[in-house]
Amino acid sequence: MAFKLRKWQEEAVNKSLNWFENKKDKKFLINAAPGSGKTFCATVIANELIKKNEIERVVVIAPMKEVVKKWSQDFHTITGRNMMKFTGEIEDDSFDICATWHAVEGLLDGFQHICKKYKTLIICDEHHHAAIAAVWGEGAGKAFFDSKYVVVLTGTPIRTSGEAPIWFSYSPTSGKLVHPQEGTYTLDYGQAVDYGYCRPITFHRHEGNFDVHLNNESLAVSGKDGVDVDEKKFPKKLVKSIQNSVNFYTLARKPIYVNDDGVTPDINSYQSTMLQWGIDKLEDVKLRTPEAGGLVIAPSIKVADYMAKLLEILTKEKPILVHTETRNTEDKIDIFRKSKKNWLVSVAMISEGVDIPRLRVLVYLPNPQTELSFRQAIGRVVRTLGEEDESRAYCVMPLHEKFVEYARRVLSEMSPKYLSEQIVKNKICPSCRIELKKDQKVCPECSFEFPAKKTTYKHCLNDQCAALNPVSASTCGSCGESFHIKYKINLASAFRDGVIANELDISEEDVQLAEKNFEQLRKDFLEEGDPQMLALMKKVPKEAWGKIAKYTQKWFSDKEEK
Repeated sequence: MAFKLRKWQEEAVNKSLNWFENKKDKKFLINAAPGSGKTFCATVIANELIKKNEIERVVVIAPMKEVVKKWSQDFHTITGRNMMKFTGEIEDDSFDICATWHAVEGLLDGFQHICKKYKTLIICDEHHHAAIAAVWGEGAGKAFFDSKYVVVLTGTPIRTSGEAPIWFSYSPTSGKLVHPQEGTYTLDYGQAVDYGYCRPITFHRHEGNFDVHLNNESLAVSGKDGVDVDEKKFPKKLVKSIQNSVNFYTLARKPIYVNDDGVTPDINSYQSTMLQWGIDKLEDVKLRTPEAGGLVIAPSIKVADYMAKLLEILTKEKPILVHTETRNTEDKIDIFRKSKKNWLVSVAMISEGVDIPRLRVLVYLPNPQTELSFRQAIGRVVRTLGEEDESRAYCVMPLHEKFVEYARRVLSEMSPKYLSEQIVKNKICPSCRIELKKDQKVCPECSFEFPAKKTTYKHCLNDQCAALNPVSASTCGSCGESFHIKYKINLASAFRDGVIANELDISEEDVQLAEKNFEQLRKDFLEEGDPQMLALMKKVPKEAWGKIAKYTQKWFSDKEEK
């Protein structure tokens, strides 16, 4: 079967084969923007090496099960060979293999055996995972030491954590991977947009106005003025800490419920106005791309559940929700991919590697850990549907200096002609695909009736008024009352709202759990004396052990129930 390669893919394939032929280095780096077709390109390289009898086995390491499944399917389509998915012991070495990075440590002996016995090509998908030596990077280095060739794939070559990856190093000045130009093919996001492989993106920094009650003092939070802290009422040394802690991102990750019942989302909340912006943008996109969908990436399971409930209230449609505590996540992702459902809500499992081309709008709430994680997230909504795809991607995010910094760097790669968006004047009938005027309610060709726009209203907070206003309204259209969120926070929680350690986003709840149990866990492992577990203790940050203990307990409980 003949496959048509994009221009950059053809160039990358030829460059890699030339690099391997000259045997300058066994590693070839493909640095291409998310959505540009790295998987297809790497599989073609593998196929060419197989045909030349340069390799006998292919091992693919991918970030998650959903991506592993996709690799297995695409590999068979292009090469005609079966690729087995492994999570446990490798008992059969007669097949090509695909596994997750998480599985590498447990499959170490099997990978070493294959690399020694066969001429093996390793395809390292989303290479930044290998940089986290605290979890699996060191294991990968040992597992694939005897491989003949390595093709490294990344769409986000920038690292700001300072950690050294396997096989490569990062420049201390640019934060980018260091590798000879002859052994590297680069296609940045701006180039991918120019070539039509990715769509341009628009970022919206969501602000708003809030009244934060901190230790019986009221603080005003606004995007223009920041946080108004009275230095006479707080110690001077605490003012900056308060300003840094009480911000839009802090507010975005704190669900607000009606009457603090912990169940009913408040449609006056900051998250609600963020969602409404995303909903409005998605409706605009759907005028010309009816199959378009939106994605919410939340910082925690609690916030993901909250955002799903809010979406149901605002859109009158229940979104698809996937995280570690939901069942059949892969099936749900696949259902969304093939359906006309408008919204998908997740924590992190949709942030990289997962290909859902119809996604157009991203509501982004995770911790601004690194530029790498930020770029991986926007990579979910910039993938095109083909040459005829003319739509833009949109991302709404809390106003935060890190988000703004990352967004500016992404935009700096785009050609000026793509920075401004055009006003949509016409729409496309989802039934017969003909162009219609934006205000037409019925298609004259096929009689398709366009559904009326759904608008959700909220009551004015002034009891004397109580007029209905659109959810997006910042002030009441009747009396002028402000829809400020009354956000309560104590001094301790203002300074401490979880941590980021080794690029792991750890909630405050899990941090406290770790502090409570770490010493006992440490004592138990020391008494056990298992050298591998002791080594793991050194690698995993202390703050993460509460999370590990919680999920370990849950895993055993689930097993007992089954």
